[in-house]
Amino acid sequence: MTINESFYIGYISKTRGLKGELQFFFEFEDYKELDFDVLFVEINKKLVPYFVDQIKVQSNSTAYINLEDVDHIDKAQPLVRKKVYLSNDKMPVRDPDDFRYSDLIGYEVVDNQEGKLGVITGVQELPQQHIATVDMDGKDLMFPLTEQLIVNIDKAERLLEVDLPEGLVALYREI
Repeated sequence: MTINESFYIGYISKTRGLKGELQFFFEFEDYKELDFDVLFVEINKKLVPYFVDQIKVQSNSTAYINLEDVDHIDKAQPLVRKKVYLSNDKMPVRDPDDFRYSDLIGYEVVDNQEGKLGVITGVQELPQQHIATVDMDGKDLMFPLTEQLIVNIDKAERLLEVDLPEGLVALYREI
């Protein structure tokens, strides 16, 4: 299994107890729709399969996992802070009309005043709003994804047209 044949779902955040139970944090939006029989843990840039004995999914983007052959805290500890993937065939199918802010990753951003800014490299969900991070000439430009700032989303061209507040882009260029 390679990273191209899989998709990222989150990371192991810590151990729990002495019997090898792990706490897992999901960074995948539809985590409740995932099928967990085999997880792939990234260790030394390779994906290592682990079979799931038991998983208790929580409502706060976390889960408690018991993996086969990980039956002691000493076996669980090396897995902490490791990225976890599932094979692409486990990806839940979404309705094509179900568009989310996280789908904007990879879109080119064009501002009405400044022109092309760069490509969206990440979208963070905060309690109040979503924040886009754009790679602007090697610098991270961040702005809120709000209806007031978004002018147009062109799905076919993978283009996000925005009208950012005056001076925001200049501020990031000075840093």
